Amino acid sequence: MTTIVSRATHIVDCRESMGLGRGGGLAQRGTISETGIPDIIAISMSPGRRHITKPICEITHGLRNEGFQVGVLVLNAGSGVPADAPESARGLGPKFGLSIKEVEQIARHKLAIIHLGGVKTHIIYKARNILRFVDIPAIVVSQAQVDYEDFARIGIKTRVVMPKPEEVQVAGTIVGIVTNVTRGQTIPRDKLNEIIKCINNFKRAQKRS
Repeated sequence: MTTIVSRATHIVDCRESMGLGRGGGLAQRGTISETGIPDIIAISMSPGRRHITKPICEITHGLRNEGFQVGVLVLNAGSGVPADAPESARGLGPKFGLSIKEVEQIARHKLAIIHLGGVKTHIIYKARNILRFVDIPAIVVSQAQVDYEDFARIGIKTRVVMPKPEEVQVAGTIVGIVTNVTRGQTIPRDKLNEIIKCINNFKRAQKRS
């Protein structure tokens, strides 16, 4: 069955809970805000001393202004790198991972926008961890320069480059990449336009299929 991302007036449920820290309606870790139609889910790292959710909220606001139905999931364990990343990419800090509840929340949607920060090795292994558990098309937004080959090299399916069938390690597929979106700074309009272009390209591909 073909599912098309829609554009319409929408109502936003603007935080499932107060999260694990203070902040009330602010984007705290372990929280989700959802729209009436589960079209697009924007996935953010956990806020902390080095990781803050900006510009994911600006991306969400910009896309909603364009009429897209966009919810936001701030991961509970969104810092660090997954335990299955190579030792050269791992540090001594927290380990990245998804809960069963977060997997279910992402899977309700038709498209994911994943914002994964500024360290290249962290980005690609975090993306693999998310897409391993959720069969969903995804647009990766990052500060670091990454390309489709970087993801395909570690077994992630992409729109442009595919790993060998025996090397595929994920269920989901990367359908777009937008780089040079600096963590903690306002997203430039041209970068927001790139994200919108990726979404529209995905919609056109869905209609053809």
